[in-house]
Amino acid sequence: MSNKLKIGLFGFGCVGQGLYHVLNNSTGFKADIKKVVVKNKFKDRALGPELISYDKWDILNDPEIDIVVELIDNAEDAFYIVSEALKRGKHVVTANKKLLALHLEELYLLQKENNVSLLYEAAACGSIPIIRTLEEYFDNEELEKVSGIFNGTTNYILTKTINEKLSYADALKQAQDKGFAETDPTNDVEGFDPKFKAIILALHAFGLIIKPDDVLNIGINTLHDNDIKYASEKGYKIKLTPVIQRLENDKVSVFVLPRFIKESNHLYNVDNEFNGVIVEGKFSGEQFLQGRGAGSLPTGAAVLSDISALSHGYKYEFKKYAQKKAPGFTNDVLVQAYLRFNAQKDLEQIKFDEITERYTGSGYHYIVGKINLKRLIENREYILKNKCKRSILLL
Repeated sequence: MSNKLKIGLFGFGCVGQGLYHVLNNSTGFKADIKKVVVKNKFKDRALGPELISYDKWDILNDPEIDIVVELIDNAEDAFYIVSEALKRGKHVVTANKKLLALHLEELYLLQKENNVSLLYEAAACGSIPIIRTLEEYFDNEELEKVSGIFNGTTNYILTKTINEKLSYADALKQAQDKGFAETDPTNDVEGFDPKFKAIILALHAFGLIIKPDDVLNIGINTLHDNDIKYASEKGYKIKLTPVIQRLENDKVSVFVLPRFIKESNHLYNVDNEFNGVIVEGKFSGEQFLQGRGAGSLPTGAAVLSDISALSHGYKYEFKKYAQKKAPGFTNDVLVQAYLRFNAQKDLEQIKFDEITERYTGSGYHYIVGKINLKRLIENREYILKNKCKRSILLL
């Protein structure tokens, strides 16, 4: 690479602007954004007109551009851009977790075949360097579990609704106003965003590439005031937690569900837009990492960290995947869960393997017990239908 890197940037939204600010205010790192490709021709931007383009080939076909940074929303458009960049021998940095989760195997092969690097630390947990931690510190250790709070938007909303008693609508509006949530928050509040991140981390933690459709995700949009009341009575907080865990049969399960968190848990005090990741190693024990998981500048800083790493020739080694010794994937696992239900027919539909606690009140009923994850997957649409009537949380 040249002494002063030339960057081609796709997208100038929240993260793109954060990268632009961080890059222009960092010391000791030399890089220029040569061109920014955007979609909307009528939007005012704090960029000189000489930097702006509406044609992707202005970046992809420019031999002076060393690194392509992809920060757009559309996953399929992003896949085309990233693929073409890799085929042209350009290094790529992306923060698009959906793109990665849908195309991990293809992208792994493309960067290998073209001898270039694809980095995506900003796609996982904001400012927390979890991918590099898994790649470098835990590259040779057998891990037992990776879990935590991977989505700053939902954590902000849950903090405001539980700690400050705001309504869900008001908390969501606050998150949007602060740039933590998109105008359409579906990917966040329904748990798709943390699912995509969990799939990415499963590759680096366990060497597994998993199809998103095989992973259960239930978000926070089924929660009701009665669930928050239950949490308050028990001294819990509610967090949306992805789990990637090795089972006794040496298979790995991955799922995303809201969870009641005890005060003794590292995640209990991870509030607002912060993320927290717990890594459990076979020999090293438990490690906890915390950092900002949403917002323009923290994510922009993570992108800049990848750009800086590329300037030193850094690549992911994918050791656990390359060795072809990855464990299998399964959804056949019992989980401890709380189910708020509306009528007896719900229990006949969502059958628990074991019930340890039951409450029936005036318009509010719940059970606690063990249920197979496969049964939750079979009943996902049933749980989400008329979502004010039912909710499922882990304990």
